Amino acid sequence: MKLNSLYFRIRTLFMSGNSYAKYIGVKVGKGCLISTKKFSSEPYLIEIGDYVRIANDVKFFTHGGVWSQSYKFPIGALEHFGKIKIGNYTYIGDSCLIMPGVTIGNDVIVGAGTVVSKSIPDGLMVAGNPMKVIGRTEDFVKRTIKNNVMCKEVYRLKGDKRREYIENIPDEYFDRKKYIEFV
Repeated sequence: MKLNSLYFRIRTLFMSGNSYAKYIGVKVGKGCLISTKKFSSEPYLIEIGDYVRIANDVKFFTHGGVWSQSYKFPIGALEHFGKIKIGNYTYIGDSCLIMPGVTIGNDVIVGAGTVVSKSIPDGLMVAGNPMKVIGRTEDFVKRTIKNNVMCKEVYRLKGDKRREYIENIPDEYFDRKKYIEFV
């Protein structure tokens, strides 16, 4: 391994996600919290707006293609590139895959594990593979504020005190998902 490559790996190991993204050429807005370092080989094609939260293990892809030696593709490789743009006040959950050419609007919530293969307009919540609209961000915020369980208090608590606090929250304040429909 070359000395420059080793230096790069060691240096970036200790950088925050925000610092790393900026260092490799991602355009990052103000007030962001980026917890991934899994950017494409063309990070300069990625633009992140203001106050965006990107969780762990999110992967960005700015190119795709196939390698073929067949007679149909005599050139060997077919590649394509796409810019990725993320709007302001957007949240991207753990382990999402963001595909080339995607634009994610403002005030968007992307659920954990979502494969984002299409652009998302402002104000929507999406999740799944295949990705589906699950609601409007505004409705989610209203519902969450209604069932707020003093989150600021919970975040200050640690260990057994945190557990005790959470275990004593009444059931009506916990999220409950609808049952899947069986046809």
